[in-house]
Amino acid sequence: MGDIQKRMSGATNMIDISKFRNLNIENIRYPRQQERMTSQGLQTDNVENTVMEALTRITANKNSFIVYGEPQCGKTEMMISLTAALLDKGHKIVVILLNDNLQLLQQNLERFVNSGIDPVPVEISGIPNENIGDKTWIIFCKKNIKDLERLIEKLRGKPNKIVIDDEADFASPNAKVNRNERTAINNAIYRLLNGDGIYIGVTATPARLDLNNTFDNITEDWVHFAPHGDYVGKEVFFPIDFKPQEHSIYCLPPTGDDPTYLREALLSFFVNAAYINLFDTTLRDQLKLNGQQNAHFTFLVHTSGKTADHRTDERTVNEVIDALSSDTNKHFERYVRYMHASASNKYGSDKADAIVIFVLSNIRRKVTAVLNAETKLRERVSLNLTNPPALFTVVIGGNIISRGITFNNLIGMFFTRDVKHKMQQDTYIQRARMFGNRGRYLKYFELFIPEQLYLDWHRCFVYHQLSLEAIRADNKAPVWISDQRIQPVAPGSIDRSSVVTDAGEMYFAKFTLNEDIEKVVSDRRLSEIDRLQKIHDVCGDKVLPAYVISFIQINSYPGNIALHPIRRVGKDTDYHDTLYRPKGLLGGQDTNRYPNAVHHFMIHANTRDEARMVYSYVGKVQFLTNFRRKLS
Repeated sequence: MGDIQKRMSGATNMIDISKFRNLNIENIRYPRQQERMTSQGLQTDNVENTVMEALTRITANKNSFIVYGEPQCGKTEMMISLTAALLDKGHKIVVILLNDNLQLLQQNLERFVNSGIDPVPVEISGIPNENIGDKTWIIFCKKNIKDLERLIEKLRGKPNKIVIDDEADFASPNAKVNRNERTAINNAIYRLLNGDGIYIGVTATPARLDLNNTFDNITEDWVHFAPHGDYVGKEVFFPIDFKPQEHSIYCLPPTGDDPTYLREALLSFFVNAAYINLFDTTLRDQLKLNGQQNAHFTFLVHTSGKTADHRTDERTVNEVIDALSSDTNKHFERYVRYMHASASNKYGSDKADAIVIFVLSNIRRKVTAVLNAETKLRERVSLNLTNPPALFTVVIGGNIISRGITFNNLIGMFFTRDVKHKMQQDTYIQRARMFGNRGRYLKYFELFIPEQLYLDWHRCFVYHQLSLEAIRADNKAPVWISDQRIQPVAPGSIDRSSVVTDAGEMYFAKFTLNEDIEKVVSDRRLSEIDRLQKIHDVCGDKVLPAYVISFIQINSYPGNIALHPIRRVGKDTDYHDTLYRPKGLLGGQDTNRYPNAVHHFMIHANTRDEARMVYSYVGKVQFLTNFRRKLS
């Protein structure tokens, strides 16, 4: 021991300790994340733009704002980079809030840790009970009251915390807003912020956060996170024109929850997984993980919110697998014949034998897992299901699987989760688990869904996109659309003190009116849709989004589109400058001139030739707008 101490003492005396003090290592976290993403071949510009915009909001003392993007579009990567940039700017404590879901917590925590971010994120149990000192912390916390109370206690007295709330529209809004009270989770986050914290809500469905006035966020401060280039989303699965895409949609009858359809969908999944492993070897090798012999794939079953139904689905899946495991089973021949016919139809009769043999030879390489409130509470599921642990992985569940969790190598989804009354737009948009980085294997993806449910789901996305296009066109209070089948959010979450429900209008960005546009509007030789298209071609998406034109094209028939003459607004009117007023710019005297029209367009222009296109959809719909803010 003495020799060791002597050698250590001698070595220490030979160095200049000043070299190792005050090292400039604090502001390199964000550049490191950029380098990591680049080295992994990930797109960075969309992340960089969002991070810079978020930092700009904070510099301008905006202490509550929303970052919104498409479902499963890469928001976790954005949150990692944003956290790194916030720490580089000197913020000491960043709290990542997640839904009360163990799988989701594990998935996000692993991705943060694997990113190499400094410091390594911790759960609440990783925070010492004594004073946490002046170090930097990244803390993960599930949105349940027990964990939040523990976190509040451990961070008591620590100022200026940053709270990044993933899936912010779930659990965080105040469902008691109209009773002058706060729900438990909302109140806990409010206490965590403690008046000087910064709240950043991250979501794909921001309507509830807007209509609820959650933590006093305002639309003008929202930040849009654009999806990466390989993203597959609504344009593929819910194209506005219904044109067939590369994947397959199988429309089931209203009785789509009959177990026969689940069995057939499962057998089709086995066929597709087998074909990729046997014949699409390039894709197989790209999708293999950790030295696996074969690429593993996931099939998602979402039929109900009831745990008893999940057990029934699990039993159906296991019965099919058991039948294929024994050639003496009474269903063996029927299932084999079905798979052989499916393989022949999709991939050719010359490959069908090999595909069926592959399935039968590997059918016990399977995992069947139920993820619901019951399994969550008991923590029975120990496998990480986000990357399929088995060649054939089947995940069954309800609400737990429908938010936040990304299932990699997902090539099949059986979805019959319908509603008896109104479909809640934000909930169903989040249930689109097939969205994401699916491009490499999209052509193998199959969605099994009742036809009416698909049509309602499609309309959810159309309405949602119309609202988001209006926000991006001109930063202002968005209009959220509701009809007899669809509502944007749960009614109890709408702040009735500031939100007006009316048959209303959509407004887009201001532009300069010129003679060419005036000629287009008055050119009766062209149809209304052609004139609108010309205005878009000249003025661009911000003045009249292409999405709106596509929407009316698929909902049009002779006489149901009206492009009104341009209206000049006098200086003495209260909306001369804004070209907007809450009660609307198109009145009954305008719409009555075109009794057959449901789509009304009118350009309003002031004395300075500033103009704005107004769109009114006169159908069995309602428009919800938060008039707490004024249009600039």
